[in-house]
Amino acid sequence: MEWASAASDKENLEESLTQCCRIIHDSLGMHDPDLVAIFVSSHHSDMYDVIPSKIAEQLHSKHIIGCSAGGVIGAGVEIENQPGISMIAGILPGVELQSFHLLEEQMPDMDAGPEQWESLVANDPHDDPQFILLTDPFTIRSDELIRGLDYAFVGSTKIGGMASGGRAKGQNALFLDQGIFRSGAVGLGLKGDILINPVVAQGCRPVGSPLRVTKSFENVVLELDGYPTLDVLKSIYQSLNERDQGLVRQSLFLGIVMDEFQDFPVMGDFLIRNIVGLEPKAGGLAIGEIMREGQIVQFHLRDAQTSSDDISAMLSQFRDRSVTQSRGALLFSCLGRGSYLYSKPNHDVEVFRQIVGDIPLGGFFCNGEIGPVAGTTYLHGYTSAFGIFSSKHD
Repeated sequence: MEWASAASDKENLEESLTQCCRIIHDSLGMHDPDLVAIFVSSHHSDMYDVIPSKIAEQLHSKHIIGCSAGGVIGAGVEIENQPGISMIAGILPGVELQSFHLLEEQMPDMDAGPEQWESLVANDPHDDPQFILLTDPFTIRSDELIRGLDYAFVGSTKIGGMASGGRAKGQNALFLDQGIFRSGAVGLGLKGDILINPVVAQGCRPVGSPLRVTKSFENVVLELDGYPTLDVLKSIYQSLNERDQGLVRQSLFLGIVMDEFQDFPVMGDFLIRNIVGLEPKAGGLAIGEIMREGQIVQFHLRDAQTSSDDISAMLSQFRDRSVTQSRGALLFSCLGRGSYLYSKPNHDVEVFRQIVGDIPLGGFFCNGEIGPVAGTTYLHGYTSAFGIFSSKHD
């Protein structure tokens, strides 16, 4: 298995593509790749339609997957707020790839059996496929797609993101093999001698202590440990220093422990969700997730330092437990990260290089990130989700 990555910020798309294809081809020893992933900033939107054919002409790749982007990531750089393309390509011996495009109206009912989901994406769970998913935020329910695939393909890694760059239906692009689509989702199932190792850095740290949900209704948490939720939050707020009190007012989230057998949760054990509103009469908080009584939760804060510490910790955990050699990686990062969060470019790719190594990496800044927490796949925000490739037999 061999990977190569390239990126270009040239204003002319054809020049950018030619430059990246040349770098890829040279890096792969003039061999044709089995897979190319391409991410293209919205500055090139008038040329989206020619991208798959141009790549096929120059790299003769068997499969292409990619999408439009608000910013691109590749070859050690993050290109934001300017023209950019990112490309990563792999030679994958012993790996079979099955591509699929699906539309909202094709999605099975949530009560449907797993075989309908298997047929939809033309993959067999007995093959233990691993998935790369790219979705359009305006035309498909990404969260339901993820739940359906988790139901049908238990234990299979799903990693990806929601296309960005467009601001309305039809403005994003999804690339798959020789096709370009303006709606739905595209994906690849990969089976054989390949592992996609997920690393999901949600960028938050806990404050206060873990609490049990003792009363809730749908997405509203009414009581924690038997007390009104707002009263509990006020008590935590008063215990914080001035800096953290400021973060409570602008960057407060709720972390939900997804493993019910986890007695002492730490960073990485929580699914982070937005607080979307107040229920002042009942003393409750509305959360961006359906809640249930008995769940363990903890309030979280996010800022640049916390996000930096979190991604370093998650990548270090991966490095320390990994038993195979990392060959290449995809990075799906939130539009709210990058220089917007860190006030400088290239933060996450530099941390990746320092901890995991100087391996080929490509990706983009997403409208939402897809990756697992505690074995279940979720749609995230403000997250960096890595899919790190290795061979099963290294």
